[in-house]
Amino acid sequence: MDPHQDFGAPPGDDGPVREVACDESGSDGENLTGGNTDVFAHAGVHVPAADAARALREIRDRIRSPATEYKATHLLREKHRAVLEWFLAPGGPLHGAARVHLTEKSYFVVDRLARVLLDDPGAAAGLYRSVREALGAEYGQRFLSGANQLLRTRNGAEPGSSVPLFFETLDELRRAYAGSDAGPALERLAAGRGRAEAYRAGLLDGPAVRIPVLNPLLPAIVATAAYWSGPERRPVRLVHDRQNLLTPERIAWIEETARRSGVALAELRLVVARDDPRVQLADFLAGIARKAAGDALRGNGDPELTALLRPYVDPASVWGDGRTAVALGLSVPNPSVRTGG
Repeated sequence: MDPHQDFGAPPGDDGPVREVACDESGSDGENLTGGNTDVFAHAGVHVPAADAARALREIRDRIRSPATEYKATHLLREKHRAVLEWFLAPGGPLHGAARVHLTEKSYFVVDRLARVLLDDPGAAAGLYRSVREALGAEYGQRFLSGANQLLRTRNGAEPGSSVPLFFETLDELRRAYAGSDAGPALERLAAGRGRAEAYRAGLLDGPAVRIPVLNPLLPAIVATAAYWSGPERRPVRLVHDRQNLLTPERIAWIEETARRSGVALAELRLVVARDDPRVQLADFLAGIARKAAGDALRGNGDPELTALLRPYVDPASVWGDGRTAVALGLSVPNPSVRTGG
């Protein structure tokens, strides 16, 4: 089955514009290494509103919870396992009509660090593996936390302190791991101090409306639009649950970024999730995917649930962990490949 085929025309999608309903799960803003989750998920659903409403009624009839608003946690309860499997399985309400873009938060931090300090996003895969494999859990977490603090727009630190703090940690790691597999990557990062200082200065002196480097929601929306626009560049309208981050200025940035990338994003429109059954289905998928992928990342995944999720995972997901990438049907970036910004 062609993943970009037209699965039906939702209301308001009578013309050439494909309308996709979206929601996310796992948002901790720019706090990617000390938040509540280690995976961010952004789901898009392309089903008619009437079909989505029927699916919600079916879920309510099967689960029979008195809750006024159902969430993914309802489907993830063990006693509702049959409902969860029906929801994702072939023949279910989302089969062939939904995708979820996953972001492994630790890898996302390393990717952004490589862009800012090295101007080389292609370096992220090798850098990530050095951090994960050579530094070990304790030092690896210190490195990631320092990088997160350095890159956050508002990190609570005194102006001018973020760069010295990060490079003090980096110097300590360089001494401890000189001659190790991580050594070359750490040395390369150490040469990027000037770029780090320019980055922090730009945050202080830049425009009032900023695009947070570390928030995965904005690039995930662009990736969702890219998937549903497809290689034929069909115009797409995204109907998204309201988010405080999605100000008019940032929506304009998303739309412009998509267009510059060759993605035919016609519009990003915000709605109240409880008023749109399609968005509620996207919320279910995002929550299920975030939990399943996060469990797999921590080594306590559910193989059956991961297998059910695999057909929905966007190949363009931002993921660095090789073991779980295989389980999720993703390819891991080759650390020997260097690409431009």
